[in-house]
Amino acid sequence: MTHHEPEVTARRLEARRAIEAIVMVTDRPVEPSLLAQLIELPVVAVEELCVELSDEYRAAGRGFELVRVAGGYRFQSHPDLSPYVERYVLEGQSARLSGAALETLAIVAYKQPISRAQVSSIRGVDVEGVMRTLQQRGYIDAVGRDDGPGQAVLYGTTERFLERLGIDSVADLPPIADFVPGPDVVEALEQGLKINVEVVDEETTSTRPDAPSEPEPEPHDATPPAGG
Repeated sequence: MTHHEPEVTARRLEARRAIEAIVMVTDRPVEPSLLAQLIELPVVAVEELCVELSDEYRAAGRGFELVRVAGGYRFQSHPDLSPYVERYVLEGQSARLSGAALETLAIVAYKQPISRAQVSSIRGVDVEGVMRTLQQRGYIDAVGRDDGPGQAVLYGTTERFLERLGIDSVADLPPIADFVPGPDVVEALEQGLKINVEVVDEETTSTRPDAPSEPEPEPHDATPPAGG
């Protein structure tokens, strides 16, 4: 062992502790470049230390992880403890997103950049109020304008959206094809619905009498004859 090795080890330990301290006190993911600047180490070295810390927490079975999300590092609870965390977070809370808001958010996430009119067209309802709520919550924001007539505002998801989902970028979203039935399934559904419709038509036809229905009886004139 050379006389430089203890110094290197001490510097590495100090850098690890510094990363933990910085990430602990922030409320958003910390970019590796910022950590490198604060700790005065190359970005590559900081990335290695973060991976090292993450592996150690996971191997020790800790209730939290050091993960990379939204382009930076942050602490978050271990996925298998989500029932306890949800119980704590949702206790007494009523400000959860509605089904309409979640559907609208999913459309923006997969179709971004997209205008409000385009989202309304996909959902079949006006989404102005829902998108305003999502923007106020910080999940979507204006990212540009359309080149077409009117130059409509285009929306996309935000860093907060990535944080809440625990992903590094929208590229980490599951493929939308996973939620859409394949052509064979759609064809089978269409055939099944077609058969059902034909059966209903046949049943309706079989219960219909061949002879025309009897005419309505003439209304009885209750007016007494004149001179009676």
